[in-house]
Amino acid sequence: MSASVEVHPWTAWHERLKFTVYALLAFNTLLFFLDEWEASEYLFSGEVPLAEVIVTFAASIDTLAWVLLLAMFELETYQIPDDRLTPPVFHTLRLMRGLCYFFVVYAFYGYLSKAIGLSAYDLEALPDLCAGIPDGMAVLLDLDEFETLTTGNCAELVASGDLRVAASGLVVAEPDTWRATVRLAWTDVINSGTWILVVALLELDVRLQFEHRLIGYWRSFSRWSKYVLYPTLLGAALYWGLVGVFLDFWDAFLWLVAFVFIELNVFQWRDERESAEHSESEAGSF
Repeated sequence: MSASVEVHPWTAWHERLKFTVYALLAFNTLLFFLDEWEASEYLFSGEVPLAEVIVTFAASIDTLAWVLLLAMFELETYQIPDDRLTPPVFHTLRLMRGLCYFFVVYAFYGYLSKAIGLSAYDLEALPDLCAGIPDGMAVLLDLDEFETLTTGNCAELVASGDLRVAASGLVVAEPDTWRATVRLAWTDVINSGTWILVVALLELDVRLQFEHRLIGYWRSFSRWSKYVLYPTLLGAALYWGLVGVFLDFWDAFLWLVAFVFIELNVFQWRDERESAEHSESEAGSF
């Protein structure tokens, strides 16, 4: 399905840049996992319950699934020549992409659950909190960032006014911190949902091109939809940058660059297929 690498016009530095971006995205999976693993130690006293894995490790699972999905698109639209895309290879790629889509949607559910859970923190006055701090109680500092509540930090926290308290009763937050964290959580939801729409359009672009059904009105719809979706993703990245969440900003920036490469792969592949079909048509007319 893809164009032959030997005839692709991109220079060597384009290839190096592309695979550097891919490698950095893979490394980000580890960074997200380390952040979420540390946060899980405050949220759960022992092992993370199976039902809570997707909520606790939503960013790690999401990033890993997207890295694998990116690899599948790269293989299908660029690395594997059309004449080597045999039915077993084609169906294997589709099966792996299907598994990636499952985990991407599953991660979206995790982001949504986390945002809803944070939004449900109740505002309460806890004047006697410092007199008997429950074991394992933590203070919310940021999304996926906590510190243990101790006698040292409790008095200052209570003096700040009424606190937001999680449904479990084991996490408290200052109202301003809680509001900022909720905004970050819903930004994750918007970002994840928008990426799902982007990849759905890209999947249809690839499938319809393969089936010779990429007709004019679909191209227009796909193009104009992406004029809305990509700026939305850029807006999420800029928001993370403005509020100082560097890892999310950096990761979002890298994903935008990575999908620029994938979109260019699809454009290049489409143009080469149409050019080849046009040449065959002209040859057949003689």
